[in-house]
Amino acid sequence: MPPPKKRLGQHFLHDPRILRRIADAATIQPGDTVLEIGPGPGGLTRELAAQGAGAGPARLVVIEKDRDMVPGLREQFPRVSVIEGDALELDWHRLTGPGPVRIVGNIPYNITSPLLERALLPPRPAVIVFLVQQEVADRVAAARGGPDYGALSVGVQAVARVERLFRVPAGAFRPRPKVDSAVLRLTPLSLPLVEDGEVPAFRRFVVGLFGFRRKQLIRGLRELTGAGAPEVARWLALAGVAESDRPQALDPASFARLFRAVPPLQRPA
Repeated sequence: MPPPKKRLGQHFLHDPRILRRIADAATIQPGDTVLEIGPGPGGLTRELAAQGAGAGPARLVVIEKDRDMVPGLREQFPRVSVIEGDALELDWHRLTGPGPVRIVGNIPYNITSPLLERALLPPRPAVIVFLVQQEVADRVAAARGGPDYGALSVGVQAVARVERLFRVPAGAFRPRPKVDSAVLRLTPLSLPLVEDGEVPAFRRFVVGLFGFRRKQLIRGLRELTGAGAPEVARWLALAGVAESDRPQALDPASFARLFRAVPPLQRPA
């Protein structure tokens, strides 16, 4: 096996029990297509191939950026579609085709947010199971009002149900990272809080408001939009949000209502 490459953020999980738990969390059914991001030496790939009531998924596709890993993967898994390339640049939907898709991966810490965003692009998969830095898992799963709650929490929870399943200690990896990890399972909502076409604008709006985390919403929204106090007060009333609340007090549904109360031309571009 080629050695891990620091420039690619590679930390390989070697504990077979944890690998099996991650594969189990994807709840793969016969007939599913599974897309694995960053298989590395193939430890998780092996467990995924054994899922689906023992028969394995109908199709298993893996994307590996490290060209040195690709020959070994193809030799180990001749029935798996091994794609060499950058997961941030490839079209995942074209690779997986139609039908139920489940996305799984032990993803690099340095590109976690863009990979989460890519995984949640419509048409969304049936489920996403990612092993991520514990701090990121805490932020994605955070409830309103908590110290970890922020724009990332709202953006993901507006389109998916989030479960923080279990912690994975740093010692389970080679080489050992500096921090622990955790497994997240995201199940896209049948009725997202925002329409697919609204997602980019909604994220900009939420990020903008959290830029005024310490300010009451009536002040933060005025600074974000440039609108006057009476107009902002009307938007907050339409959304059923108190003027004195701060962004961290709003749940994702309240953010969605406030987003719609603000005219599109006055939202952050």
